[in-house]
Amino acid sequence: MPISRPVDVLSLRQARRVALGAQGLDRRRPVLGSAITMRHLQQVVDRTGLLQIDSVNVLARAHLMPLYSRLGAFDPTLLDRASGTAPRRLVEYWAHMASYVPPSTYRLLEWRQRQYRVEAWGAISGVELAHSGVVVEIRDLIAARGPMTASQVHELYAVDHPRTRTEWGWNWTVAKRALEFLFFTGVVTSARRNAAFERCYDLTERVLPPAVLAAPPIADDDAVRALVEISARAHGVGSLRCLADYFRLRPAPARQAVDELVEEGVLLPVQVTGWDRDAYLHADARRPRRATARTLLSPFDPLVFERRRLEELFGMRYRIEIYVPAAQRVHGYYVLPFLLEEGLVARVDLKADRADGVLRVLAAHGEDGAPAQTPVELAAELRELAGWLGMDRIEVAAPRRGDLAATLAAALDVGEADLGRSLAYDGSIRPLGRG
Repeated sequence: MPISRPVDVLSLRQARRVALGAQGLDRRRPVLGSAITMRHLQQVVDRTGLLQIDSVNVLARAHLMPLYSRLGAFDPTLLDRASGTAPRRLVEYWAHMASYVPPSTYRLLEWRQRQYRVEAWGAISGVELAHSGVVVEIRDLIAARGPMTASQVHELYAVDHPRTRTEWGWNWTVAKRALEFLFFTGVVTSARRNAAFERCYDLTERVLPPAVLAAPPIADDDAVRALVEISARAHGVGSLRCLADYFRLRPAPARQAVDELVEEGVLLPVQVTGWDRDAYLHADARRPRRATARTLLSPFDPLVFERRRLEELFGMRYRIEIYVPAAQRVHGYYVLPFLLEEGLVARVDLKADRADGVLRVLAAHGEDGAPAQTPVELAAELRELAGWLGMDRIEVAAPRRGDLAATLAAALDVGEADLGRSLAYDGSIRPLGRG
């Protein structure tokens, strides 16, 4: 039987540091100018378990930001190599939404492919019946021609299946829906992304490393249990809801997996001060005595995924306001929490204006209890970010929005210098935003 009582009690500060340690956010990034290699990227992936993908590019692609938050200035082509050249270290699938995952984790998600009728949404699950012939044709087309984008495939089907503006599903073409059905069911995957960030679809058997392909299928229960353990490692400590959310698992199978991992001693039931529900500590979780990081976190950072956990651990009530009408937004369009040591002390609405070479601060808000040095530390962080993005300067928008905006602008003015000196690029690294 699972252990029914907590075996340990964590204070809120202890739980916070455990969470930061599990994500590699308890310590400063490598110093400016450090050579960031594939080994460093792999270490981040090993900790986080996945990198969420999102198309919003107002600042930087979602999957790049968690790497930057933990590594600082890194060459984005490292991720291109990891996900687009053999043997791949990362492949795409539906994990926490669309994500990059290690190939071994892709195999743990095959139960989702088998259960596509209930796991996929209607625009995908209905394709098999509505366009079964097209699905077979497109599969054969990819097999014959190799990697193709949805737009390339659509060109071949546009006459018989023109694009419409009346159906739900991001106005996907029939070709795109068929490709997404093949992607969800594991027949094809992304061999790479092109310059426009479009998937280049290829047969999955030609993308996954041979050793991963050769491994036997994994039973559903075993796969879910392994996914929950990955989630628990990435959390350090979390509730059932936290552990299930990381890979978008349903509560019942996640509950069974947690109970089994408790029985095996992989998860330890704990009580977190102030939490009104059971929590679980991974047996190998570090317990840092202090946290020293300073970094910005994207809205799609793994630390930010589960909003209730974020609020209970850090006191920050965070919501993405991208889809909120501009006049109704509280904090802004693309708002990044600012981590300073062990606290989320501020949030900033940022935009990389690539045409003008400006990192624009559209709003800046301090959190309750933010330390006095927050504006100075945030200004230093923005200079590093601007350098990585290839921006020439930073501007705080007028009129000032947010209680931190004026003091942040002053801190930026005091420390203003050539941003090219704020980041020690070597010749092999291209600033992200303006290449």
